[in-house]
Amino acid sequence: MKKLDLYIIKKFLGTFFFSLLLIIAIAIIFDLSEKLDDFIEKQVPVNEIIFKYYMNFAPYYAKLFVFLFVFIAVIFFTSKMANRSEIIAILSTGVSFRRLLFPYFISATVLALLSLYLSNFVIPPATAIRLDFENKYIKGTYYNQDRNIHKQISPGVFIYMENYNTTSDIGYKFSIEKFENKKLVSKLMSDLVQWDSTTGKWRVQKYYIRNLGDSIHEITYGKSIDTALTIYPEDFEQRLTTVETLNYFELNDFIDAQILHGTENVNAYLIEKHRRIAFPFSTFILTLIGVSVSSRKVRGGTGLNIGIGLLLSFSYILFMQISTQFSINGSLPPIVSVWIPNMIYLIVALFVYRLAPK
Repeated sequence: MKKLDLYIIKKFLGTFFFSLLLIIAIAIIFDLSEKLDDFIEKQVPVNEIIFKYYMNFAPYYAKLFVFLFVFIAVIFFTSKMANRSEIIAILSTGVSFRRLLFPYFISATVLALLSLYLSNFVIPPATAIRLDFENKYIKGTYYNQDRNIHKQISPGVFIYMENYNTTSDIGYKFSIEKFENKKLVSKLMSDLVQWDSTTGKWRVQKYYIRNLGDSIHEITYGKSIDTALTIYPEDFEQRLTTVETLNYFELNDFIDAQILHGTENVNAYLIEKHRRIAFPFSTFILTLIGVSVSSRKVRGGTGLNIGIGLLLSFSYILFMQISTQFSINGSLPPIVSVWIPNMIYLIVALFVYRLAPK
C-alpha cells in the first residue's frame, strides 16, 4: 500500500470510530436519564450499572449503528477531501477512480469482519448479561402468557398444555400424543405436569394413558408418573430477545429445535440469523455509494452530502423493516426479506459508481 492508501484508511477508520463512540456516549446518557429512577428506587449497585449493564449496552448499540456510521463516516471525510480539491488532485496524477476505491474497501473489509465476529460471538454473551440485569432490576420476572401450547418434542411425539406457569414450572391440562405412520397409537392426559429439579424430569399428576392398537384398546390410570421429555422449563421462559444471546452455532441449534417443536415465530429467529450476515455485507455496498456520492465537489458542500447520506441510510433501515415484516407475516422467506435491501442498494451503488468518474 502507498501513503495515499494509508491516509484514506486512517481517515475512514478514525472518523468511523470517533462518530460511533460519540453516538454511543449520547445513547448512554439518554438511557441513564430514562432509567435513573429505577436504579435509585431498587438501589442498584453502581458497579453493576457500569460493568454489567453499560459495558454490555455499548457493544449491542454499536452493532445497531455500525452500517449507518460506515456510510456517514465515508461521506463526511470524502466530502471534506473533495471540497479541499484533494480528490481532483489524486485523480489528476493518473490514479483511476477504481484504484481510489482500494483503501476504502480495505477499511470496509476490516469493519465487515469485525462486525461479523462481534455480532455472532462477542455481542450475544454480552447481551445475555445485559438482559439478565434488565430482568432483575427493570422489567421484572417473565410470565409466560401463551395459551394452548402445542410442541413436537421428537418425531411423531407431540405435547399440549392449556397454559404454563413459569414461576412454579407447572403446565395445566397436559397431554402427550404419539403417532406412528401418521396414526395415533398412544395418548397420555393429565390435569397438570410439574418440573422436578431434583430428578431433572417432569412429574405427571392424575394421569391416564390410552394405548390404541389394531385390535387392542388399553387404558391405564395412575396418581403420578415421572417422564423424561426433551423439553425444559427454560423453553417456556424464552422471549423473542433470547435469540440475541445465542452465538451463531447456538442459534442454529436453537432454530432446529424450534422447527421440531413447531414454534410459530421461527421466521423471526431466521431473520436474526440472516441479519448477522447481511448487515456486515452491507458495509461494502454503503461504502461504494458513499464514495461515489461524495467524491465530487458540490455547491452545498459537506452538509448536502451528509444530508443525502442520512436520507439513503434511513431509507435502507426503513426498507429492511418493511421487508422483514413481510417475512414475519409468512408471505416472504426470511433470507429473501433480509437480503432484498442489499440487492436493491447494490444496484443503486453500481449505478452511482458508473456516474461518479464522469
